[in-house]
Amino acid sequence: MRNVIIVGAGGAAAEVTFYIEDSNKKVSEDDKINILGYLDYSEAYWKKYKFKAPLLGDISNYIPKPGEEVLVAIGDMKSRIKEIEALRKKKARFGSYIHPSVILPDELEIGEGNIIMPFCVIEKHAVIGNFNFLTSYSFISHDCVVGDNNFFSVAGIAGSVKVGDNNYFGIRSIVIPGVEIGNNNLIQAGMVVDKNVNDDTTVFYRFKEQILAIPKKH
Repeated sequence: MRNVIIVGAGGAAAEVTFYIEDSNKKVSEDDKINILGYLDYSEAYWKKYKFKAPLLGDISNYIPKPGEEVLVAIGDMKSRIKEIEALRKKKARFGSYIHPSVILPDELEIGEGNIIMPFCVIEKHAVIGNFNFLTSYSFISHDCVVGDNNFFSVAGIAGSVKVGDNNYFGIRSIVIPGVEIGNNNLIQAGMVVDKNVNDDTTVFYRFKEQILAIPKKH
């Protein structure tokens, strides 16, 4: 059994907790995850989600112990980067979590600290870096190269796409084959990205700034 501390106590942590509890019903005793507790700067979310494991304080007073791992379950990109760097300085041991329903090759080249939620698909010949977060039904196709700390929110990238670091892919966003995405970008929900994106860019449709509601005629 793995002993894990979850970093964050908000919505992302609540989802990860739910899926870990689900995984524990499906895997062997050795593969089960024991949640030791949560690290967060406020107890508000911890109380809201009524976690069974205790709030252990925040990262500033966390001291890594032998035999335990940390899972970074934070949705906000800037906060994720900050906390990962703080944990690196403390020489924390980073774990990964992959739900048993995920389809992925045995020989997948993948780094540390990744969280992959149910029903995701990662195809053969893809390369995945560290600290990526894939919510349910996300996909990474063949020959893709994904860097570090990218967040896929029910999003997907087609074959031979290259992704840098610290990118946020909004709900149902898609990248077509062969496109390159740089670093620190925000791909808004529903976007189909068919051109290369450099760094520090927000990709969105202008018409989404206005919501039109057309009533039915009776």
